[in-house]
Amino acid sequence: MTQPTREHDVVVYGATGFAGALVARHLAAYAPVGARIALAGRSETKLTSVKTELGVDWPIVVADASDEAALSRLATSTRVVVTTVGPYLRYGRRLAAVCAAVGTDYADLTGEVLFVRDSIDANHDMARRTGARIVHACGFDSIPSDIGVHVLNRQVKADEAGDLTDTTLVVTSLRGGMSGGTIDTIRAQMEEMKKDRARRRIAASPYSLSPDRAAEPDLGRQPDMVTLPGPAVDPSLRGTLAPFFMAPFNTRIVRRSNALQNWSYGRTFRYREVMSIGTSPLSPLLAGALKAGIGAAMVGLAVTPPAILDRVLPSPGSGPSERTRTSGHFTVDVFTRTTTGARYRSRVRAKGDPGYAATAVMLGESALALAFDRDELPPSEGGVLTPATAMGDVLVNRLRTAGLTITAGRAD
Repeated sequence: MTQPTREHDVVVYGATGFAGALVARHLAAYAPVGARIALAGRSETKLTSVKTELGVDWPIVVADASDEAALSRLATSTRVVVTTVGPYLRYGRRLAAVCAAVGTDYADLTGEVLFVRDSIDANHDMARRTGARIVHACGFDSIPSDIGVHVLNRQVKADEAGDLTDTTLVVTSLRGGMSGGTIDTIRAQMEEMKKDRARRRIAASPYSLSPDRAAEPDLGRQPDMVTLPGPAVDPSLRGTLAPFFMAPFNTRIVRRSNALQNWSYGRTFRYREVMSIGTSPLSPLLAGALKAGIGAAMVGLAVTPPAILDRVLPSPGSGPSERTRTSGHFTVDVFTRTTTGARYRSRVRAKGDPGYAATAVMLGESALALAFDRDELPPSEGGVLTPATAMGDVLVNRLRTAGLTITAGRAD
């Protein structure tokens, strides 16, 4: 469906928050000349301050996350909404729903399995009717994973080397900080799972975001928290590979991409994520301790009274210092073996703190792709999509231009 003429091209919702201000800064620097961008949030005073700090003459849209009428007016005023207002389980449902209803493209940086599942159930069919592309997980969760597998598959198909089979993302370097908003998001999902056993089962299922669970192949267990020797993934790897704390979300986004594309990666595509912790003789012990520590941290967030957590954890709206953001970086490598026996590898690398500096680039470029490259995007009737299925090669090219390294090729 062709979008009607709108007042704005992109509205940044949550522009007064830590992540939202970074996205707005990226758009101020890199949006095309003449782009009609607006800043949105619940405080006109704070939005005016952001506008002044950025040195832009962008309109301001005031809308509270609980005010459905205001959110509907916001959505109908623009072609694309990009939102950083989380936790999305608490504050994101209404905005995603109104965007789906009025045919407005939408992008966020959620890492919440339960929110995305709720959005699929509530919004996918409506978005298909209106043509809206509702695109979750457009930050470090989960663009490196989703795009890393996308370019890997594109190269394998171009070489006529078959389908992907066992595929593993390895975080080979990572440096960055954590904000109060990230902590609050983790807490929100843990609180939701604590209330309801059925919700825990959804979060635990490897196909929790599948469009049709019954149609998925039976590939056995696909655990999230795994410890492996490097050579078990690829002969080039050494040392020990430990659990990656973002795997429980990223893996589900990647599997959804495969299913939405009629399992184009392959019907025997198995996917997992780990992180390299070096070649020390003690690395296996460290990997085990890391696995136990992640589990203990999740339990602690679930059972510790909020009043105590509020005293010891970073508060929402806080985030890494500018020095941390600029000195951060990440590199992820995705390894696969195809049905013809060939080995392939892709890489996604970026400078800047992964969760904030790099995420601002990824989310900002996602918004620009949806707003200005619509005719070049992958064919779609709309729906609740993933970065790979909504934007594909268009996003890859934009991210490369913005400074990310994204490569794919044979590894043997």
